[in-house]
Amino acid sequence: MSFSWRRDDSGRDNPGRDNLRRDNGDIRLSARIFGVVQGVGFRFWTMGKADELGLKGVVRNVDDGSVSIVAEGPEQQIQKLLDWLRSENAPGRVERVEESISAADGSFQDFRAR
Repeated sequence: MSFSWRRDDSGRDNPGRDNLRRDNGDIRLSARIFGVVQGVGFRFWTMGKADELGLKGVVRNVDDGSVSIVAEGPEQQIQKLLDWLRSENAPGRVERVEESISAADGSFQDFRAR
């Protein structure tokens, strides 16, 4: 799978998010969610939200009590997931979301909990 990097008008590589999009416009979100997010159905509801948004990836509990999410899809849909994670609609009590955005690699077929 090859990537087609977008460039700014000057022809130089743009260090922003546009460079992270694949030909189909997908990007990858890697996030850790902190707070009361285990034992409250967080993974189940996150899978439902990701499915609703057409995202692919994985959500899993981490030994320190946080939850890890890796999701791939269009930037607009990834932003909607982030907005939901930070909203009162997310299950439990989210205290902090740490995220990074990178190039999607297309390694997921669907969205699953592990």
